[in-house]
Amino acid sequence: MVRMSASHSSDGKPSGFGKAFRSLRNYNFRIWFLGGLVSNVGTWMQRIAQDWLVLTVLTRHNASAMGVVVALQFVPQLLCLPWNGQAADHLDRRKLLIATQIAQGLLALGLGLITLAGMVTLWQVDVFAFLLGCVTAFDATARQVFVNELVGEAQLANAVALNSTSFNAARMIGPAVAGTLIAVIGTGWVFMLNAASFAAVLASLMLLRSGQLHPQIRSAHKAGSLAEGFRYVGRRADLMAVLVMVFVIGTFGLNFSIYISTMAVTAFHGNAGLYGLLTSSFAVGSVGGALFSAHREGPGMASLGFSALGFGVGCALAALAPDPALFAAALALTGFAALVFVTASTSFMQLASAPGMRGRVMALRMAVAMGGTPLGALAVGIVADHFGPRWAMGVGAGSGIVAVLVGLHYRSARRRIATEESSSA
Repeated sequence: MVRMSASHSSDGKPSGFGKAFRSLRNYNFRIWFLGGLVSNVGTWMQRIAQDWLVLTVLTRHNASAMGVVVALQFVPQLLCLPWNGQAADHLDRRKLLIATQIAQGLLALGLGLITLAGMVTLWQVDVFAFLLGCVTAFDATARQVFVNELVGEAQLANAVALNSTSFNAARMIGPAVAGTLIAVIGTGWVFMLNAASFAAVLASLMLLRSGQLHPQIRSAHKAGSLAEGFRYVGRRADLMAVLVMVFVIGTFGLNFSIYISTMAVTAFHGNAGLYGLLTSSFAVGSVGGALFSAHREGPGMASLGFSALGFGVGCALAALAPDPALFAAALALTGFAALVFVTASTSFMQLASAPGMRGRVMALRMAVAMGGTPLGALAVGIVADHFGPRWAMGVGAGSGIVAVLVGLHYRSARRRIATEESSSA
């Protein structure tokens, strides 16, 4: 078994390498991390293969059709909102994750089989994307709150950041591998390899030591518990501000499957290999952002604001890049900022929420972050088709600036309230 060595400061606390990777000293989290890394590589391979299948095989570089596929994959985050948060709060999360991982593996297998048989059509890809989105709606929410059971409250922010590191290390590896495999063995076999990769995360779930888990408070199942979650968030100005920022960037900013594919094909006249390499460039920055977040003790509104600003600037630079090399460099900056923002918002909302409400709060965050993606994907796809991919990336740049303004408004309002309270005291 892999063991992580840690360096320590004079007061005995982890520092440097040890501080960033401290959650990996926990056996259960280490097993979960390694299994998830393998599965995430497969997931990113499938995303690239699916995008390339739609963009170059089933259509003639139609970004709108690709936007529809992306929309169908993410709209279930909204449709499943009444149930996925409650499932994460009320059910055994480990068993729930086993079920969702099996379902995702079977869907990848099905798409691979019909692709290899030469029977795949655009509507079938749409159906598989929608079904995968339904399963992911339950899986993603349960994954986010299950991390707390693996490491406990004290290590939650670090574990969330390392989870993001795993996901984005896979984003760095998977697309580059997929770009090569698509050319050598075809998209169908890439889907089949992804189906096999789910065995790793299923094995990690089976190998967890139950006695070392940190059981969380589970709220009683009752009618109206979803409405209770909405009321809870509605009473919290901090959570509402973060949700609005997440909505803006998640809807209009995080559409990089469309941005990168259309830039690779239309602006730079590249092939699947270039698409994979550019996606990996974004992932390099993402891994850096996740590791930067892992060093930090806890998230704050300042982290959200600065990362949103960096995201907007990075998208603007990418939109103006004259060649693939400069575009890749801008993508790395954008990926860094995007991951700091995503990690900070996830940790902030978990740590700021009562334990019994976390499943519903995080389901709402996922619905806002991913449920808005269908609207953004369709809008960005239309912009890319009619005005070009550079203008589409300009939409992403604007989303970062709007998110910054939301954060500044919240901080201004909070200072004003604090001033009024101190004056009346």
